Amino acid sequence: MKTVDPNSLLNQIDSPADLRLLDMAQLRALARESRQFMIESVSSTGGHLAANLGTVEVTLALHYVFNTPDDKLVWDVGHQSYLHKIITGRREQMSSIRQKGGLAGFPKRDESPYDAFGVGHSSTSISAALGMAIAATQEGNNRRVAAIIGDGAMTAGQAFEALNHAGTLDANLLVVLNDNDMSISPNVGGLSNYLARILSGRTYATMREGSKKVLQKMPTVWELARRAEEHMKGMVIPGTLFEELGFNYIGPIDGHDLDAVVTTLRNVRQLNGPQLLHVVTRKGKGYAPAENNPCKFHGIGKFDPETGESQGGGTPTGKTYTRVFSDWICDMALADDKLVGITPAMREGSGLVGFSEQFPDRYFDVGIAEQHSITLAAGLACEGIRPVVAIYSTFLQRAYDQLIHDVALQNLPVLFAIDRGGLVGADGPTHSGNFDLSFLRCIPNMLLMAPADENECRKMLSTGFRHEGPAAVRYPRGTGPGVEVDSDLDTLEIGKAQVCRKGKDVALLAFGSTLTAALEAGEKLDATVVNMRFIKPLDEACVCELTANHRMLVTLEDNAISGGAGSAVAESLAAHDITIPLTHLGIPDHFIEHASREEQLAECGLDSDSIYHRIQRELAARIATLRAVD
Repeated sequence: MKTVDPNSLLNQIDSPADLRLLDMAQLRALARESRQFMIESVSSTGGHLAANLGTVEVTLALHYVFNTPDDKLVWDVGHQSYLHKIITGRREQMSSIRQKGGLAGFPKRDESPYDAFGVGHSSTSISAALGMAIAATQEGNNRRVAAIIGDGAMTAGQAFEALNHAGTLDANLLVVLNDNDMSISPNVGGLSNYLARILSGRTYATMREGSKKVLQKMPTVWELARRAEEHMKGMVIPGTLFEELGFNYIGPIDGHDLDAVVTTLRNVRQLNGPQLLHVVTRKGKGYAPAENNPCKFHGIGKFDPETGESQGGGTPTGKTYTRVFSDWICDMALADDKLVGITPAMREGSGLVGFSEQFPDRYFDVGIAEQHSITLAAGLACEGIRPVVAIYSTFLQRAYDQLIHDVALQNLPVLFAIDRGGLVGADGPTHSGNFDLSFLRCIPNMLLMAPADENECRKMLSTGFRHEGPAAVRYPRGTGPGVEVDSDLDTLEIGKAQVCRKGKDVALLAFGSTLTAALEAGEKLDATVVNMRFIKPLDEACVCELTANHRMLVTLEDNAISGGAGSAVAESLAAHDITIPLTHLGIPDHFIEHASREEQLAECGLDSDSIYHRIQRELAARIATLRAVD
């Protein structure tokens, strides 16, 4: 990565206080420097680029106008927070972003006082910011709070729940709607920016409130004036909805016109009560490869900043599990016209691009609305349709009530294709799927599977799809061990484990992707290794049989140890009144910080060397204990 020119403006900015010393010409120059710095920085580390390039001017303007960190900025998701980090004292650490021991890819409260709220999941910013604004009011503090949320995140129910509540209060909350996808570009330009300046100014606000007080004494006239105002606003700006929710709507303005954004924010900061500023930006702004392909540059690995071409990483040794799912759903859809695919705004990430193109009438992207996606699937299943919900593990957490109440309680045949199960690497704890085996296996009627390889993943998807009840196939991020994938749509015998290696003394019970490391450790230990396949129903007969000719059982899972697959084994042994030394290997009871997935697995003791040494220590300790007893 190129170093910052010591004579550049960016090199002089160590805090927003430095930023506020600049004039507007310098601020515009800083925007250009910042954009180039981010391109060069992300090209060498990987990360989220397109969204960050799109919010350069908005970020600078917010820190320029607001007295951060006393005034609070709450970034939704955090995909657009890189420049925020750069100008709040973390510029020199950007080369470590998303790496073990380095900066987090998202705002993190314990990383900086400027990170007002830790984020990673969508659509939480307005709720959190409203809480802060209410707290300021109760403390008699005049600090201002702004939530910066994208138009995609605004599709989530939580965002509207927060808007609905905020509109009933007098808390000083500003919502900045960063619109980079809506087809409203004709509204952006000189006239819109002029209207925004007028609508955000004190003169307009005073006249508006004063007129209301006068006209409210004449109900008929007041109603006519209110409707006229709404009609006029509805014609020139798309703000009627937000006005009805109780917000003073301003915009839309060009989010790349720094003068307009700064002027409008200065006006808005002086207004009391809930305000909504609508800015229009372009993802990837200022970098042609990202502007032309914002999806690719949403989250990207290392790339050549001159060409935008990806670099490094090598050639994968096998298909990704996402690709296995992508191929399977298209094949199964050809075989069964009752299949429909549903995703909450994760078409690319979940592998549904091909399906959406091949079966557009059977594909439903519901937006960032995980709860709705699952109840929608339940309604479809009630009428004989066979829905497949493709969702990340970490996002499934947001729809737990619907999973239990709307699907499992009614025993409906919905298949959950759960991507990113377990540790996910650089995105860190907000995106890791460490809890799904625990929170799914306790639900009645649920069939729960975890594949050890690519071909098994395909067979499990077919098994779950054909199952007459709710089923979940949970698979990790990235590639598998490289097993060839069959083209058939065969199923597995439900609840049946597979003995992969016969050994002595120790039996390793591997769930899901931990099988590869278990086999490597098992060779060194001469241990029995079992691919358990099913978390629910557990192959209890297999577990009991293993206790008859082994001195110790070890469970392995890429999931929280608490309540996970290993706990299911322990519960089974207790139910059968069997006592045997039992060790659980999995994710410990704390959040695992961002690093590569391999580093995270090693930290949790789930790589083959750690497994081998842990079992050796356990055996030595047990032998020593027996000798002491003798």
